[in-house]
Amino acid sequence: MSIIRSERVAAALLLVAAILGLVAANSPVGGTIAALRDAALQIPGMPVHLSIEHWISDGLLAVFFFVVAVELRAELTVGQLSSPARALMPAAAALGGVVVPAIIYLVVTAGTAYARGWPVPTATDIAFALGILAVFGRGIPSRLRIFMLALAILDDIVAILVIAALFTDGLAVGWLVGALVTAAAFGWFSGFLGRRGGWAIGGVLVLLAIATWLLVLLSGVHPTIAGVALGLVMARIPAHRARHALEPVSNGIILPLFAFSAAFVPLPIVEPQGLAPPFWAILIALPVGKIIGITLGASLAAWAARGRHPTFGLDDLLAAGALGGIGFTVSLLMNELAFAEYPDVADEGVIAVLLGSTISIVVAAILVSFRARYYRRLHAIRLQAEQRRDRDAAG
Repeated sequence: MSIIRSERVAAALLLVAAILGLVAANSPVGGTIAALRDAALQIPGMPVHLSIEHWISDGLLAVFFFVVAVELRAELTVGQLSSPARALMPAAAALGGVVVPAIIYLVVTAGTAYARGWPVPTATDIAFALGILAVFGRGIPSRLRIFMLALAILDDIVAILVIAALFTDGLAVGWLVGALVTAAAFGWFSGFLGRRGGWAIGGVLVLLAIATWLLVLLSGVHPTIAGVALGLVMARIPAHRARHALEPVSNGIILPLFAFSAAFVPLPIVEPQGLAPPFWAILIALPVGKIIGITLGASLAAWAARGRHPTFGLDDLLAAGALGGIGFTVSLLMNELAFAEYPDVADEGVIAVLLGSTISIVVAAILVSFRARYYRRLHAIRLQAEQRRDRDAAG
């Protein structure tokens, strides 16, 4: 199981699953797989009727958001986001990484009916970005990884708020209040884990988690929000244990399944001029908008703080910006929600997300490799200097 916890392995599984999904959709068995994916799956005792595709995107993906929320809570309480001063630079970078891609998208799609898709290029895939950093960043200081993690987590907070605000139809307040009650009960009961009768408490927590997810779904809010809420309210130590237990499942099963399902798109047979504006907007906004927005936001925060933040060079921020352009999982989810009424545009949006994220991966790999080489060389020079001082002191 430990290998599946690796950020490198998680990134590789996501990429392979997305490629397989795209290949399968355009293969002779594509129709058969599509029929299976769209088939309704009724789980006994659950009063909802969802397709297999939606069980993945609405159900299993909530577990991924739970894992992210647990890490977010740790950062908010004892980590890099535990004080306003510490959170300022990644917060500014995350804000820039949302605003600039959104502006680019709105400019490119101006005058069309697709403005609703502006959130698609604003997301950052935590697992993929950190995976690329781990693969190509040997020797890069941990502070840059922590900065990237904080940035991506804040980015996901925005994504979660956007999902709640924009992609909720026909809000049923009663069901939502019920979800808040069950989530609060989940948080309270989680504090008793580890005491006598732990298995019984665990069973109660599972039932409360399912009830919260179901009530959020019935309320009209996207049910992945349930995962976020449960991750934020769960007691710290049990939450850490739950995250540790669920991380292999999330990395090894849930995210690859979602990537395969979301990337399962037959390539549209159209001329480039026949592609809808959102395709070009996403393709440009993800790699270009993220680099500009994250670099600009972090630079402004560093200037405002006047040296109170860890020093990052321009090359470091450009590398972080390129990593931020890897939208993938969350961008695919946003695309699915934003263009639900335009299936053809949604298909083109998936391809744009994949292409934009691929461009970002290539650029990030190059920039991170250069920075890693620089830091390894710097470390070697410092080590040699220390050895010379030790020899001189001994002589």
